[in-house]
Amino acid sequence: METLEDVTRMRLVGGNLALDFVNTRSGPPAGAPDEDTLTSYPDLVAWGVYAGTLTPAQAAALRRGSREDPGGAEAAFGQALRTRDYLDEVFRALATDRDPSASALASLRDDEADALRHAQLDRDHTFVWTWRTDDTLARPLRPVVHAAAQLLTTGQLNRVKGCGGCRFLFYDESKNRSRRWCSMDDCGTAEKIRRYLTARQGRRAR
Repeated sequence: METLEDVTRMRLVGGNLALDFVNTRSGPPAGAPDEDTLTSYPDLVAWGVYAGTLTPAQAAALRRGSREDPGGAEAAFGQALRTRDYLDEVFRALATDRDPSASALASLRDDEADALRHAQLDRDHTFVWTWRTDDTLARPLRPVVHAAAQLLTTGQLNRVKGCGGCRFLFYDESKNRSRRWCSMDDCGTAEKIRRYLTARQGRRAR
């Protein structure tokens, strides 16, 4: 059984739920990821709680369901990994000024259509999409794919960027679009330290 501490080792710095889901894999800016936060269906449920898309009660129901239907949980987890793969492809392409593949966009379209079959419109000043309470094992993915579709259709795509120090993606909401790091507390600070040490070594070499 997962612990929340295991899942919350990663920081939610993407500025969008779909980007944070992509960021459950970490590693250097280029090349393959070297660490994965999601290793099982319970991890997926715990991440949903951490990201704010599942309540503790919904998570408990999903954990019960996964124990009663381990095959269904395995299938749902496999779907989650495939979803993360194509979302990574879509948004990493945009972050490097490329067009996402037609197959990745088609996968998102199909998953968004399925997600909306489990959604409803509720009034909150304007009307907003909400997710019907159920214990279907695919429940954790629905808000993720919806967030991805919303970002593609209503966001400013030139604000989707990749961190200069790691493989994380983020939505740059800075006024002048100058953000370079997933977080100044992590990669930004590491870069400042690197520059300081380089400058100090340069002064010593004089």
